[in-house]
Amino acid sequence: MPGIDEYELEVLTAYEKGKLKSVATKAELAKFKAAARATAIKDRRVNIRLSSGDLGDIQVRALEEGMPYQTLIASVLHKYATGRLREF
Repeated sequence: MPGIDEYELEVLTAYEKGKLKSVATKAELAKFKAAARATAIKDRRVNIRLSSGDLGDIQVRALEEGMPYQTLIASVLHKYATGRLREF
């Protein structure tokens, strides 16, 4: 697998063999599931205009990340809105 280091390979192998056990409590899992559900609900539609160049660049980046470009745009906007978008 490209871009995977020795430790990540070890974790992946353990996962695939079923050797990993969850340490989360039922209450924690319920909280995480509720948060995931709330985050995943997309109940509003927004139309925006982008330059052809920006859209092309976004589509290339999305392809590199292995996701649809609309998903990438939504992810970037979500990270910005929640204060988790970082500049490098």
